[in-house]
Amino acid sequence: MSNSKDITLLLIEDDDVDALTIERSFSKQRIANPIVRAVDGVQALQLLNQNMIQKPYIILLDLRLPKLGGVGFLECLRKDPVHSDAVVFILTTSEAKQDIEASYKNNVAGYFVKGKVGEQFIGVVDMLDSYWKVVQLP
Repeated sequence: MSNSKDITLLLIEDDDVDALTIERSFSKQRIANPIVRAVDGVQALQLLNQNMIQKPYIILLDLRLPKLGGVGFLECLRKDPVHSDAVVFILTTSEAKQDIEASYKNNVAGYFVKGKVGEQFIGVVDMLDSYWKVVQLP
């Protein structure tokens, strides 16, 4: 069984301000788990395929990304026998029904809209912290 402190957060986010906000929120809540950032789906897949992200990990994924967007990344991830069981949460600006449906069809654990989370982003951070403290990850 893994210690919750051993779980890495793979943050896939192209916006520097959003990435910094996420990193600061984890720090503010005194969550010391390592955060590794990729700026697009291509870079994230490279990190995973080159074993730069060790299990256990949780992915926090934006959908609106350059090169390979979030849904495309999810489709690739779910086809990969090594990483198909990854736990993925979406944090995006998209409220589009097709994005929500495509995300859940690719087995995401949760879908959060940045604009709706806003001031309550600390709640998302707390939820992730609680999640990886109680869940058993592969």
